[in-house]
Amino acid sequence: MTVTVRNSYLTLSTAIIIAFTSCVSREQRENTINISGAFALYPLVIQWAEAYNEDNPEVRFNISAGGAGKGMSDAMAGTVDLGMFSREITREEKNRGVWWAGLCTDAVIPTVSARHPYLEQLLSEGLTQEQLRGIFIDGTITDWNQAIDIEGSLKINVYTRADACGAAGTWASYLGGKQEDFLGVGIFGDPALAEAVRKDPAGIGYNNTIFIYNLETGKKQPGLETAPIDLNGNRKIDKEEDFYHSFQEILTAIAQDRYPSPPARELYFISNGVPEKRAVRDFIAWVLIDGQKYVDEAGYVPLTEEKIQQYLDKLQARQP
Repeated sequence: MTVTVRNSYLTLSTAIIIAFTSCVSREQRENTINISGAFALYPLVIQWAEAYNEDNPEVRFNISAGGAGKGMSDAMAGTVDLGMFSREITREEKNRGVWWAGLCTDAVIPTVSARHPYLEQLLSEGLTQEQLRGIFIDGTITDWNQAIDIEGSLKINVYTRADACGAAGTWASYLGGKQEDFLGVGIFGDPALAEAVRKDPAGIGYNNTIFIYNLETGKKQPGLETAPIDLNGNRKIDKEEDFYHSFQEILTAIAQDRYPSPPARELYFISNGVPEKRAVRDFIAWVLIDGQKYVDEAGYVPLTEEKIQQYLDKLQARQP
């Protein structure tokens, strides 16, 4: 995914060598795209970069995941060309000069361990939005016997994200709060949060879809289960609410707006102002046109044609 340029003109004068090296360095900088941010987008952006390099081998990519908060801070500081961002962009962030382009859609889903002792009852009844707020924010629900119809007592262990991230911001928005309102044990990163929940039979957390389901099999990751949301509040998961069994089912529910937004959300590239590098603009345009064919197979929901045209027009006009 990288191109290395070597200076073989060892017989040139020192001045010419310096000038040549400087020119190559500028060219390399212009053709290097630095990206950081949301774990939710990281696997797809890696796939896009590899596919893009097949026809554009001169472009170099440096891509790292560290949460949407890091993507925002790096992009606004100018240390990267693009931030990967996975929650709604606030009015304050827009006023600071954030430029954005949507890329695809996914969702945040509450998760529990497959070894939950009352899993069958939980899957049958689900959890309402109000109950989830009581667990994650208000602290009014601290035992599983307060959430589902069971005998006995089992303390709920709450897990959340320690890093500033889009998943937490989106989940908090659905529950009527902010990430800093969350109770529980903070875990860094999507993979580690999924692992913490998987290991704890009494635990509950939340994850991006890409870290809940296995792309190859379409099934949930071993040891991890979803906690279905009782959307109509009738204390049971009705047929129209029961769309968590496979990756394709939940993606279809997101695309058809049957899974609410939030916690479904659009995922973005962001930058400090309109991207100036030609290589960056060309890559974004490719993502919006040719890159959309990789979205489905990577486990995300493609943008609508209307959205794609909206972001292409925005990129071409270089508007905020």
